[in-house]
Amino acid sequence: MPTELTAPPLIGVTWSASEIAELEELKRANTGLLEDAPKALLSVRLSILTDDTTSPIRQELDLWRQANHDRVRVVGVARDLNVSATKVPPWKRKELGAWLNNRAPEFDVLYFWKLDRFVRRILDLQVIIEWCQKLHKNLKSLNDPIDLSSQMGKTIVSLIAGMAEVEAANIGVRVSSLWSYAKTQDKWLVGAPVYGYKPEKQEDGKATLVFHPERYRVIRYVIDALLRKRPPSVYRLCIVLNRAGIPGPSGGLWHGTSLRLILRNPALTGVRTEMKKDPARNVRSQIVWGTNGKPLQVGPPISPQEEWDQLQKVLDALASRRVNKTPWTKGSTQFLGVIVCFSCGGNYTKRTNQNRGKKYFYLRCRACNSAGENPEQIYGALVSTVLEELGDHPVEYREYARGEETRKRLREVEAGIEHYMTGLAPGGRFAVGGFVQETAEKTFNALLAEMAAIDPESTKDRWVLTHGGKTYRDQWETGGMEEMTKDLLRAGIKFCIRRETVKGPDGEDTEQTIGELLIPEDVKERLAIREDQFAQTSF
Repeated sequence: MPTELTAPPLIGVTWSASEIAELEELKRANTGLLEDAPKALLSVRLSILTDDTTSPIRQELDLWRQANHDRVRVVGVARDLNVSATKVPPWKRKELGAWLNNRAPEFDVLYFWKLDRFVRRILDLQVIIEWCQKLHKNLKSLNDPIDLSSQMGKTIVSLIAGMAEVEAANIGVRVSSLWSYAKTQDKWLVGAPVYGYKPEKQEDGKATLVFHPERYRVIRYVIDALLRKRPPSVYRLCIVLNRAGIPGPSGGLWHGTSLRLILRNPALTGVRTEMKKDPARNVRSQIVWGTNGKPLQVGPPISPQEEWDQLQKVLDALASRRVNKTPWTKGSTQFLGVIVCFSCGGNYTKRTNQNRGKKYFYLRCRACNSAGENPEQIYGALVSTVLEELGDHPVEYREYARGEETRKRLREVEAGIEHYMTGLAPGGRFAVGGFVQETAEKTFNALLAEMAAIDPESTKDRWVLTHGGKTYRDQWETGGMEEMTKDLLRAGIKFCIRRETVKGPDGEDTEQTIGELLIPEDVKERLAIREDQFAQTSF
């Protein structure tokens, strides 16, 4: 596997010109190693990323230096920044988890800078050790005596992890203390501000809240719209923002719930708030009061107090006009995440409505103002289409296969071929004619045939697919819609719904609902049932 020369440096970290030059030089040196050298994956992690962070750069350069010193080929770098090792185990991190769960055959040893940069919980470490033993991998730390090839090394790893867990607990206490202290200060010390603000350092080095240039304009547009004589609904405002291509708070689409939470947050008045739910008022944030009996002001108001109070009355009035108090029937949508809108990619969700005491159910995209669809018709069309396309596909299981035994036999065969070639050459020990030479030639030809029959792929550590004889039609007939939904989600299969205008039998234009099944090209690999390699069954 070639070295990842095209991988960008750590995103969010500023590299100096000299550091970039050194990194490229280390990569070039690593590329020159033998093809059959052991393969290494480098893991870089940091909990909190700031403008002054240098640790990730130091980690990555040190790991490259050690890999070159150990004469191992680097096949990739897993960079996980702003990730807590206490909260997120290695196999659930975005980059490292992708390697551990799906690309394990590509490396032999996992390098990390220090154990507390890798794991903080001893149970997580034990799971990783069991995984390494099962798949014959090794762990190597630059700053700890870790080597899984010996029992003493495993014991040392467990002891170090125990100390790391104690340190993590101490960090938790310090973080909790910092949050408690932050609630008493008019400076912004920690946390993410409400939508519309951003923290900014002042001349004294402390941070305060200022208006976020783009987000401030967005939230002011929403507030001004709601304070009109005839305000639009929050749902309508979300449609406008989505059509304008304005990303939501988390970078995705805007939804009524997330927008209402922002508008209900007193932090829009520039005061500090904390998470305290009040179901009666449908709010999640409460004001933090200072020692002087006044709200703790941490920034300029996006919406002054008097205006914000008026905004709450408008939101209350809009809520009271909603005829259907619970339009989305929680947990009732079949194939949730599979049936999506062709226009925006949003999920179709089952909705209920009531007219003259009778309930009606229909599917509708939450993000678009689309027409409702009959649930049973959509479900039926999806099931029949899926059975036609995938019903006869065998249920396969992904298993990890090692190539060590085949590699060992290949080396023996190659050694035997060399032995008999030398012996059959003129003057060799087998070039004597008669029974001895005839037997040697037969053995030589048998070894050549065996070597030709060895699949080069079988000499590698790899994933293989096996099946137990049943098809997905059999599985879905037993497990029903729930089992089918789980399999379709795992495979990334979508059923896109759209409406088209077509000519009817009478020549009149009529709308027709179209459902299109989108199947990824690698559906066979995606559908394969994968054993959870990191299930903590031992604890």
